[in-house]
Amino acid sequence: MSEFQNITPSLISEYADQHTSDLPRILQELERETRLKSINPRMLSGKLQGQFLNLIAQMLKPQYVLEIGTFTGFSALSMALGMNNPNSHLYTIEVNPEQEDIIRKYIEKSGLSEKITLIIGEAKNEIPKFENDFFELIFLDADKINYPLYYDLLMPKLKKGGVLIADNALWSGAVINENATDKEVSALREFNDLVQNDLRTQNVLLPFRDGLMCVMKF
Repeated sequence: MSEFQNITPSLISEYADQHTSDLPRILQELERETRLKSINPRMLSGKLQGQFLNLIAQMLKPQYVLEIGTFTGFSALSMALGMNNPNSHLYTIEVNPEQEDIIRKYIEKSGLSEKITLIIGEAKNEIPKFENDFFELIFLDADKINYPLYYDLLMPKLKKGGVLIADNALWSGAVINENATDKEVSALREFNDLVQNDLRTQNVLLPFRDGLMCVMKF
């Protein structure tokens, strides 16, 4: 959920886009409306990341998924469309109530109303309400300053063998810029170090779009 500079060369991104399965029509519609009406349309996950999340959901076959940072609902729908378990359910938390109308509109249009629960509120207050060892997949794409806090709150909620994916882990490459000292960069460095040093997990930081930190809990 941030405006970022894609660290992948544009020609490579275009080629990757051309060789990635097309988005379902509902996500194409949501992407168009987000780009037309949103103040920060680059916060949208987009085709490559959306299809990546969809593929992960299909492979993991999770029963319960949690998303922190809904924006207009693109990534939530991407994952939900890949959740083939008829009893699976996705919870998504969005702090900005102004996004609620478009999120609910596209959840309804997708026919996934019974599979997705939207929660409008502060993630740091909502995450503790869930049971421990509950989720098989978590997608974190919220305010970067609180990534270390969210990580500490989310890991007990993730089942063993479950996967947490965090967006914007490279922050347009600023995490390796010694002169970058703003709060977001500092928080993301702390988060990346927390993951790297967490003996409960195996992780890989993918230099994809703005950086995806993928974490599997032992």
